[in-house]
Amino acid sequence: MENFLLLATVYLITMVIAVPLSARLGLGSVLGYLICGILIGPVLQLTGNQMADLQHFAEFGVVMMLFLIGLELEPRSLWNMRHRLIGLGGAQVLLSMGAVAGVAMLFGLSWPTAVALGMILSLSSTAIVLQTLTEKGLMQTAGGRSAFSVLLTQDIAVIPMIALMPLLAPFGGNVATDAHAATDTHGEEHIGEIFMAGLPAWGATLVTVAAVAAVILLGQYLIRPVFRFVISSRLREIETAMALLIVVGIASLMILVGLSPALGTFLAGVMLAGSEFRHELESQIEPFKGLLLGLFFITVGAGMDFEVLAQQPVLILSATAGVIAAKAAILWVIARSTKMGRNDRSLFTLSLAQAGEFGFVLISYAVSLTILPTPLAKSVLLVVALTMLITPLLFILHEQLSRRKSEAGLTEDPDQIEEQQPIIIAGVGRFGQVINRMVTMSGFQTTVLDHDLKLIQLMRRFGFKGYFGDPTRPEILTAAGLDKARILVAALDDPEANLKLIRYARERRPDLHIVARARDRVNVYQLYSSGANDIVRETFDSSLRAGRYVLENAGLSEYEASELERIFYRLDRASLRELAEVWKPGVPLDENPEYVQLSRELNRNLENALMERFASGPSAAPLSDDDDEEEPEHGLGRPPEPRKSRPGGRS
Repeated sequence: MENFLLLATVYLITMVIAVPLSARLGLGSVLGYLICGILIGPVLQLTGNQMADLQHFAEFGVVMMLFLIGLELEPRSLWNMRHRLIGLGGAQVLLSMGAVAGVAMLFGLSWPTAVALGMILSLSSTAIVLQTLTEKGLMQTAGGRSAFSVLLTQDIAVIPMIALMPLLAPFGGNVATDAHAATDTHGEEHIGEIFMAGLPAWGATLVTVAAVAAVILLGQYLIRPVFRFVISSRLREIETAMALLIVVGIASLMILVGLSPALGTFLAGVMLAGSEFRHELESQIEPFKGLLLGLFFITVGAGMDFEVLAQQPVLILSATAGVIAAKAAILWVIARSTKMGRNDRSLFTLSLAQAGEFGFVLISYAVSLTILPTPLAKSVLLVVALTMLITPLLFILHEQLSRRKSEAGLTEDPDQIEEQQPIIIAGVGRFGQVINRMVTMSGFQTTVLDHDLKLIQLMRRFGFKGYFGDPTRPEILTAAGLDKARILVAALDDPEANLKLIRYARERRPDLHIVARARDRVNVYQLYSSGANDIVRETFDSSLRAGRYVLENAGLSEYEASELERIFYRLDRASLRELAEVWKPGVPLDENPEYVQLSRELNRNLENALMERFASGPSAAPLSDDDDEEEPEHGLGRPPEPRKSRPGGRS
């Protein structure tokens, strides 16, 4: 117990130091965890004799991650993804298997061993790739979604791989019934593998199919009523216990029959994705998943056998480089054949070029069936671990390639803009699309630009016209008709890109009326100084409406709440204009004494105005129309001069 606590202390110390440092350096948390493991294991030799137990414990991080992924995917969603799963994922798995098996046979390995190696090395690391895609905000890109589809296909493909593995065993009959054959690469016996190894090939396949069917039936018909019963107790800790029981119980069932526990929980998650308990299960499992997944990455690093690397450095490193190169080449061909964009193709290719954690499962199973000899299995384990270690560096390579392509102008070719309209809308995300719909449905014509090809394609599918191109590029703006336009709507998601667009447009067209999207107050001041006329805080109106609803339900009448909303709106707009005059670029707001003093004074004035409004009772007269006559909605600064739109605008 004391040794375990000491080891846990060492793990936590290295985690809280190395992982934040790695993330701060832009290397991502996964590489930090792997480096922690290497320091604890091969370098400092601090893992002790609890390493094997810790590895099995940490594997539940992957198990929980697959369960949460399953909760996000209803069977209908899987069916809708079938083309990506079969096309992208199926092609990747089959081509990678064939390539690895072919090379292995060229080196003199038997065909069953070669096929087993093809299965093992065709898989990628779901844990590392999804974690890194999420951290870097790449999950919603076309390349990220395609990578996810391939990973999902691979996770599903492990089921038939495990079912077919016994058919590759020597003689296809009762295989590897001795204790040594049923041990993993750490020398530990597994009850499930002993059980499966004692069955004939057809029996092992039948048990595999039966176990998968049992998980589906449990998730569909048993777990829901039991969870409903537990929730009725209204005890939070019992709900947590039930969520853990689902994951641990199904994982144990899969282990008993020698199958991957992660796949079992993934299937259970898919079955529960449409249930009313989905979000509750996610909230209960998420904290455990994060910690255990980090522990899993550490054990991968700690379990790397550098003695094998020292004995055969050229062979191991060549095999590692060969696996990454072969898989990357196959992925690039698939991406090119599906006409992915350059950046998406790079992300798709480099993110999936490694081997994965399910390779450990298949290696252990192949050893128990005597398909892989133990020395070869140890070498393959090290190759798998090394490819996983290199993966975060491949993501960094993708970022560098994307940056160079962007600087060199090697992005996707922009569309040819056929028409030039008096209104240009730059950015058609969640903000710009509402503006475009309202303006076009009111009978006006717009030219819509966005650098996200998928968004433009989605617009066209719903009958709206838009052009793919980067609105911050001068040649794109010129083609869109900047020289003749009357209004420019700057609604890009990236605040820096929005500022760049506005500064260029104002320099090129001093008379252009610019309506700009602002993320917060500081962004308002930046846009104000850059020359925007009307500056719209993207959440301001919705916040005002929510505040009015609160006042109405707190006891005020609809009229009183509406009047207070109007007063707050008018005075906040006026105060924002005054604050913009004392704002200093590059100086934090709380370190600008003039700004702080003026802000406190304006807040007191606003509070007094709101309190005094109904001091004489709810019959007080509403604001006169003259109060807002010169202030169109979202005003900030000076109203534009006739025929000559001066910067300053409204917010």
